[in-house]
Amino acid sequence: MSEHAVPAHSAGILPCQSIEELIAEEAITSASAFDSDQVQPASLDLRLGARVWRVRASFLPGRRRVSERLPDVAMHELDLTKGAVLEKGCVYIAELQERLALPEAVSGRANPKSSTGRVDVFVRLLTDRGAGFDDIEAGYEGPLYLEIAPQTFSVLVRTGTRLNQLRLKRGEPPRLGVRSVGVDLTGDLAGFRARRHAPVVDLDLEDGHDPRDFWTPLEPRRGELMLDPGEFYILASKDAIEIPVLEAAEMTPIDPAVGEFRVHYAGFFDPGFGTAETLGEGSRAVLEVRSHETPFILEDGQIVARLVHEPLTDRPRRLYGQDGSHYQRQGLKLSKHFKVWR
Repeated sequence: MSEHAVPAHSAGILPCQSIEELIAEEAITSASAFDSDQVQPASLDLRLGARVWRVRASFLPGRRRVSERLPDVAMHELDLTKGAVLEKGCVYIAELQERLALPEAVSGRANPKSSTGRVDVFVRLLTDRGAGFDDIEAGYEGPLYLEIAPQTFSVLVRTGTRLNQLRLKRGEPPRLGVRSVGVDLTGDLAGFRARRHAPVVDLDLEDGHDPRDFWTPLEPRRGELMLDPGEFYILASKDAIEIPVLEAAEMTPIDPAVGEFRVHYAGFFDPGFGTAETLGEGSRAVLEVRSHETPFILEDGQIVARLVHEPLTDRPRRLYGQDGSHYQRQGLKLSKHFKVWR
């Protein structure tokens, strides 16, 4: 285990300056130089490495390393340095460029980036001998891998593409509050439904895809929306979301007894999201919704998710949206890969 020092703060999520300190101390290393914008206010973007494997099944390594388990399930290897299309309906395991040697008191949790979830690409982090997806035990030392499962669109990725992000925490941060999130089904446009037979989405191309090739707009009827099984929807929260500058938050699913659907693949909200200090007043949460086995009728204002707030160990030097963001002050909005819907 690593012996790197840990900032002497109370339990909480590490802000950007603490992440940068861990990079300087080589508790976080990378196969290539870190990008200047890779460290976010309370998280670190992770980047795809040089190789990805098409696998016949998802897996957890259990007591083994990921590299030891891969040969049992790998079907073929793709070279990401040249770019590769990951087909919808298939499962892949990619090596990431970043590697960890965390201090004893620091653990981690990963989540898809907002832009990843909004194109219905399901991703989960894997660690050597990991007992679960996305959670990294305190003091972990070793490589990182990413399971990638495009659900609706086939996607083009390459070495350096960022699909997920890592949040690090010291100790066990207390919950500062839990907020219910309802869905907005008012106005002329209730949301978008993904088209089934769409072109490939280049995940490194911003503002470069015509949304009409990928999405069907949805009009609300009597404040309701019928979710069809197996379809993917983009909706927006009923109320504005605000994350105070000394907090971070994660969107979590509701109890399945309330509805048979999944909401919000990408669950991290950084400090400053939606605040007046960062000119983000009125920002809504965009909800990525997929119904399960049966049709389900959503009603305007229906609770679909929970927002869990946790403290930071320090005020971050940078806040969400201060350097520009695709999603600050957002309403109903597609991912940054698409041109504005008109």
